[in-house]
Amino acid sequence: MTFFSIVFALLLEQWRTLVDRRTVLAPLAGFAEFLERKLNAGEAQQGLMAWFGVVIPAVLLAWFVYSVLFSVTPLLGLAFNVAVLYLAVGFRQESQRFADINRALREGDLATARRLLGEYRGHSCDTLSVQEIARLAIEDALAVSHRNVFGPIFWFVLLPGPIGAVLYGVARYLARIWGARRDPDFGSFGEFSRRAFATIDWLPARATALSFAIVGDFADAFDCWRTQAATWLDPQLGVVLASGAGAMGVRIGSAYSDGEHVVERSELGMGEAAEPAHLDATAGLIWRALVVWLGVLGVLSIVAAVS
Repeated sequence: MTFFSIVFALLLEQWRTLVDRRTVLAPLAGFAEFLERKLNAGEAQQGLMAWFGVVIPAVLLAWFVYSVLFSVTPLLGLAFNVAVLYLAVGFRQESQRFADINRALREGDLATARRLLGEYRGHSCDTLSVQEIARLAIEDALAVSHRNVFGPIFWFVLLPGPIGAVLYGVARYLARIWGARRDPDFGSFGEFSRRAFATIDWLPARATALSFAIVGDFADAFDCWRTQAATWLDPQLGVVLASGAGAMGVRIGSAYSDGEHVVERSELGMGEAAEPAHLDATAGLIWRALVVWLGVLGVLSIVAAVS
């Protein structure tokens, strides 16, 4: 059931992409905001209680609904798994945005490429060069493929029913709205959500990085992963980016301007500087890694069925 749930969810997402997830996330966002108002006095301990107050009900609700539906008929359980995964993954939507930037660069439409990248990243990209746009687009594509595809799938496979996908998705959401805030008035309320997601993402990040290495240049990917990942602001994401860049033989990272100031970052990868031509290589790397994941899961499903 796990393998077919993933395949059906990916096919459904390719056929009809969920463009706006804000409506789906509205109940979760409202409940998280409620707990934040009630509990947040700027302390990490309060953030811990709020995190569990959101995650545990979400996971238990998903498991309860799945159990009830599965008890009626396994087909309903399968349908619920597909629905949860469909909401958890965002492969088609993000890959389309990446393809639009790629197309604009190939056509020499720098203004459109800057606008599209700026809309995605949430800051001005009007001063970026072609090489800088290519570099940031590659980083975003690798990061999104992990957080929106491989991460949710990893935990969906590891935990029963839809629990894993819900756990990963909710933890990621809380890390984004609480863990990423640097407002002094917010205090250390978001510290636990940031650490919790880093812990949850530890294994999936390495599984993604390993798959990039397998379908690319393994030696360079592993070397970049081993020597460069820890220098990235988010070490878990650094594992994915360093391995992906090394697998393709391209250099990403380094400083760039967000329109107001220069953002200093370490360099990841090795080989050639990022160019628009590397965008196609990035898409190919991600697709090959996804095929490897599906192939392994398919084989494991067959073994489990005949044993």
